[in-house]
Amino acid sequence: MVQTIVDSEAWIRRFHPVPEAGLRLVCFPHAGGACTFYFPMSAALAPDVEVLAVQYPGRQERRSEEPLRDLHVLADRVTEALAPWTTTPLALFGHSMGALLAYEVGLRLRERHGVSPRVLFASGRRAPSTHRDENVHRRDDDGLVRELKRLAGTESAVLADEEVLRMVLPAIRGDYEAAETYTPREGSRLACPVSVLVGDSDPRVTRAEADAWARHTSGGFDLREFTGGHFYLSAHQDEVTALVRDRLAREADAPTAE
Repeated sequence: MVQTIVDSEAWIRRFHPVPEAGLRLVCFPHAGGACTFYFPMSAALAPDVEVLAVQYPGRQERRSEEPLRDLHVLADRVTEALAPWTTTPLALFGHSMGALLAYEVGLRLRERHGVSPRVLFASGRRAPSTHRDENVHRRDDDGLVRELKRLAGTESAVLADEEVLRMVLPAIRGDYEAAETYTPREGSRLACPVSVLVGDSDPRVTRAEADAWARHTSGGFDLREFTGGHFYLSAHQDEVTALVRDRLAREADAPTAE
C-alpha cells in the first residue's frame, strides 16, 4: 500500500489558537460544509478550549483539490493530520456527515495512536449501524440543489449565485457520495461517551436512529433534542455551545477511556 503524506496544516484550522490548552475539540463539518462553519463555536469556547476545525478538500482555499468520495479514506487522512495533536486530550464534534467521520476518526485515534477521545458529540446524524437507501449524490445538479434547499444547509445567497453554486457542487456531491456509500466496520466500538444532539423535526434522523448510537460505544450515552430541523444548531448556537462547554469541563478531569 502506498502511504500518503498528509499536510496537517492543510487539514486543520485554528481560528483562536490556545497553545496551552489542556483539551482540544476537533470539529467536523457537514456534507458540503467548510471549517468556517465552526468559527462561532471556536470564538465562544476560547480560551478554555481550543477548536481544531477540519477542512476537507474541494472547498474554499482547497477548492482546486478533488474531494474524497470514500469516508474511510477521508478518516485515514484526517487521523494522520491529527497525529501532531495527540499529545493533548481531544474531544470530537461532528455534524451530519461530520458525525460519521468523527466516529471513524475516533476509532482510528485509539487503534493507531493509543488515545481515546474524551467524548464524541454526534450532531444531526443517525447511528452508523442504521441504514437508509439514499442516492442524492447520483442526482443531477438541479436535484442536488433541491436537496440542499430542503435541508437549508447552504446559505441562500450561495444557492442564488449560479457561478458560486457551480464551483461548490462537486465538493457537495463528493461528500454526499462518501456519506451515502459508507459502511461501518463490524465489531468496532468507541470507548468514550457519545453525546447525541438532534433537531426534533430533522428528516435525516429519527429518534430510534439517534438512540442507536448507544450501540457504538462501551462508554456512556446521552441524547438531547432541540427544536428545529437538520440544521437546528444554527438557531441554537448559544445553547449548543454551552452544552459542549459544560460537558468538556466535566470530561477534562475524567479518567481517559481505555
